[in-house]
Amino acid sequence: KVKKYILFDHDGVLVETEHWYYLANKRALASLGIDLPQDAYIVNMANGVSAWEAARVSGISESEIKRGRELRNRYYREYLVTEDIEIEGVLETLDVLAVEYRMGIVTTSKPPDFALIHERRSILGHMEFHLTRGDYERAKPHPEPYLRGLQRFGATAAETVVVEDSARGLQSAIAAGIDCIVVANKFTEAHDLSKATAKVATFRELPSALKDLSS
Repeated sequence: KVKKYILFDHDGVLVETEHWYYLANKRALASLGIDLPQDAYIVNMANGVSAWEAARVSGISESEIKRGRELRNRYYREYLVTEDIEIEGVLETLDVLAVEYRMGIVTTSKPPDFALIHERRSILGHMEFHLTRGDYERAKPHPEPYLRGLQRFGATAAETVVVEDSARGLQSAIAAGIDCIVVANKFTEAHDLSKATAKVATFRELPSALKDLSS
């Protein structure tokens, strides 16, 4: 079946934000006296466990956790503005893909973070739409986000490919019945990505991986 549509995950696929989100969580948790080693964070992420579970377990109150998360959001937004979050080859590759495919973004990113990321970037110029955390009820791994993406295109699952980097996103795509190409990311290399339709080491390899799917 010829593929005509691509639904991209966002964080870790189009921009390199995973590391900064981890650091923002680590700093905010440290202010509550809790250490967050990167390997533990990555395992939790793979299993959909919140980084803030450790704070709950150590008896920190919900109001303090809420304050800690607000601090995390502030740190994260500072990083988004000051740090280099580009992924090599993304813009050139999107130029190539735009000739043959219609494209959109389906992300768990919060609208304010998403807006900040794209204030001075041209990625959205290639996208027909983007769905952020407020645009659907049930987040990945539930299929709803990707099913909404199909609706926005008026596309069938068979004509569409999802590009993801995480187990949660892959599960969402599979549950929606859509082929999924996984792009390698060190933050998700511990995830079970065995059910991906294809895997690529870099974003630049997407055009050839997509051609293979359509052939």
